[in-house]
Order: sequence, then C-alpha cells, then structure tokens
Amino acid sequence: MINKRLLIKHLLAHNDENSFYDKKRKIDISQKEGKAKFLKHICALSNSNPKNNSYIVIGVEDEDNNIVGVDFFDDSKIQNLINAYLTNPPIVQYENIPFPHLPDHKVVGLVTIRPIDSITSLRKNIWKYYGGSVFFRDGSISMPKVFDIEITDTNSKIVESIENHAQNNIEHTLNGVFDFMNNRVDFNPKYKVFKEYFVMCWSGKKKVVKTETFFSRVDIELINEQVRLFFSALDEVSITYNDDSFSIIEYVNLGLQNKFKYYPLEKTTIRFEDNASYSIDSKLLFEPPQFDKKTLHHIYNTNNALLEKLKKNITLTKSEEFDLQNLPATYLICYLNLFHDAKNKLNEAKPYIKAYSRKTYNLYKESIRILRKVKYS
Repeated sequence: MINKRLLIKHLLAHNDENSFYDKKRKIDISQKEGKAKFLKHICALSNSNPKNNSYIVIGVEDEDNNIVGVDFFDDSKIQNLINAYLTNPPIVQYENIPFPHLPDHKVVGLVTIRPIDSITSLRKNIWKYYGGSVFFRDGSISMPKVFDIEITDTNSKIVESIENHAQNNIEHTLNGVFDFMNNRVDFNPKYKVFKEYFVMCWSGKKKVVKTETFFSRVDIELINEQVRLFFSALDEVSITYNDDSFSIIEYVNLGLQNKFKYYPLEKTTIRFEDNASYSIDSKLLFEPPQFDKKTLHHIYNTNNALLEKLKKNITLTKSEEFDLQNLPATYLICYLNLFHDAKNKLNEAKPYIKAYSRKTYNLYKESIRILRKVKYS
C-alpha cells in the first residue's frame, strides 16, 4: 500500500514537472476557466502516459516546491465532471493528504490519473478550448497536438520506482496513529483496525440534538495511506461502523429567519475487504428545502443590495453585517428554490466576501461545496 505523503515527497524530489507529473499552487473548478484548465491537464497527462499512473500535486509553490497546502476538497463528484467533458475519460482520484506542518484545515491535494488504452479528448467546448481537442504533455506544458503515431511508453519504470519507494510500513503507520491521537486530544480521538490491516483514526466534538448524536470539527484519516477522508470545521456528521465498514452521514443546517433544521446531505461508506483492499461509496441524500416564494424574493433582493454595497465599499450597519453572514446560505437556498441567477450572484460575491470577513468567506466555501455536490450528482 502506497503512503501518499511519501509519494508526494518523492514526486517533488524527482526533477521538475514532466510528462507524468504536474504541480499546482491551487485549482478552481468552480469557474469555467479553472475547470477548462484542469480538464486540459487531465487529458494531456492521460494521453502522455498510456501504461502508468500520472499525478498532479496541488498546494505547492512552483518556484521552490514549498508545501503551503490548500483547503480540504471533497472529490466525490469529480469523476462526474471528468465523464461529462472528456471522451474516453480516465479514472481520476482526488485525495487530501495531511502534512504535519500545515494548519488543520490545510492539506495537499493529490490527483491520480489511471492509465487507459485510448486517446482522451474534449467532448465539448469549454472556455477557449474546442470540443474534439486532444492534449499531450510537452515537457512540463500541456499542449494541443495531433498525433497519428502510436504513443511510446517512456515513464513506466520511473513511475514504478517512485511508487515502490513510497510503500507504507509499520513504522509509518504507528507514527501516523500517534500523531493523530496527540494532535486531536481535545476532540475525543479514536482508532480502529479493520481486517487486521487498515487503521482508521477519527475525532470530533460530540453534540446531542434531541435524540440524535452529531459530531462537529470532524477529522477522519486512513493512516495506512496518510489520506484524510473527511475534514470540516462547520459540518455536523453522524458516524457508525462495524467490523467491515465505516460510514458517515453529513448534515447541513439550513433555514430562514432563525428557523433552522438539519438536512442529510450525503452518506459516505468505506468498505474494507479481506484481500487488503477497500472501496469508498458516496450517495447523495439531499432533498432541497422549499420555502415561501414571497419570503425568498425579499431575502434575494436584500442579498443583492448587500452585494452592491460591498462592491461600492459602503460601510455596513450591524444588522447588515449579520445578514452578510447569512448571504451565502440564503443565496444557496434561493438557487435550490429555482432562483437560477442566485448561483451567479453567489459567484459574483466571492472576492468581496473574501476581502470583507474570513468567517463569512468560510461560510461561502461551505455553500459552494454543497452546491458542487448537488450539481454533479
């Protein structure tokens, strides 16, 4: 089993970006440009490596390989994006890899692109790239090209060597467990060994609402691979497990005018097999709450007025500051109730919210995360 933290270190140590490996400071698939560039790199790396895995490391400074990290990214719907825009789409996995020196909410993103025997191309137009375009890696650059010859395999031995040097061992596993238990001592850390092989660690702040138990500030890691499977400072989740599986249900707290309710968002189940393998299945549970349209029109117009004030840098009143904290969630509710332009307004608000308040920006990112899950379900 590959220790993904070690794998990233070996990739960063192996020269510069090349035809089987790319690195990024960050990606943004919420906008068309960022989505198009991400798909271009997936396409190019897949086509340039017909026999071996390709990788993208996210959260690294380009100049000096300094690991600065990115926000935890829930990848459960990213394959749907790949399938929607690429012909002959490869299997793509996005994993969140914690590093000891990073803050709790930061990880390094690791994208693994599995090899296929077919040429991958864009299925349809996106941003400035045309449907039918085929990309390949030219050194460290993803370029559109036309190839009429068979692709040669030049990277398999190099990638195999890098992956072999990143294999996990007992020492790495024990160190990972000790680090997790010590760093999460304030949030009731636990661990369990599944199938005498996999070690799962998790922690969270317990909260009982009526007869239901929820956990917040949840951190869940598969120690063998140094992969963070779930992290959120905002979500409420329920956790269940047995000898063969570990399941979490995410809930979102949505409502209007001080009337809020927990809605189940998604259930994720990790199943452990006897042959030292595991699988992760996600099922969207979310049923958008419906609200009175007259009330929503009032809130939507209030949000639009707040956004205009932010654009003009007009000082907000205390009540407007309170409304601003609710703006991301209420724009989300409006969109889920068929106010189609609310999503554009939410995207438009991003730079102004980010500049105004870190707390409100975190709430914005949570709303975008929910929107992404619903959109690609």
